[in-house]
Amino acid sequence: MNRTALALIALGGVTSALMSVQPAAAQDGARLFNLQCRTCHGDKSTPMGPTLAGAAGAPIAGRSDFTYSAGLKSRSGAWTDANLDAYLAKPLAFAPGTRMVTAVPSAENRAALIAHMKTLK
Repeated sequence: MNRTALALIALGGVTSALMSVQPAAAQDGARLFNLQCRTCHGDKSTPMGPTLAGAAGAPIAGRSDFTYSAGLKSRSGAWTDANLDAYLAKPLAFAPGTRMVTAVPSAENRAALIAHMKTLK
């Protein structure tokens, strides 16, 4: 076997090994959620923030147990992956006047958080 073939086999093994130890996106999202979001978004809505249980796919600003900002109330549609991603990336650009000012700049972290949010029922 030549060196190129051996290098490709080794690279394939390394890639497979790295992929097999990557935690699932929802598990990453749960960890991030607990570190970054849990303070305001608990199991029940509070004046700090609405619960995010069932939020994925639901209407934007649609929970009856939370008073949303005018910025979020002015948005129509549902919390699709694209809307969640845009909101998490730049909350104030998505909904000017929103009370959530903490952004998630990493696309990978946003994807993990969205995957986790889909598990919240």
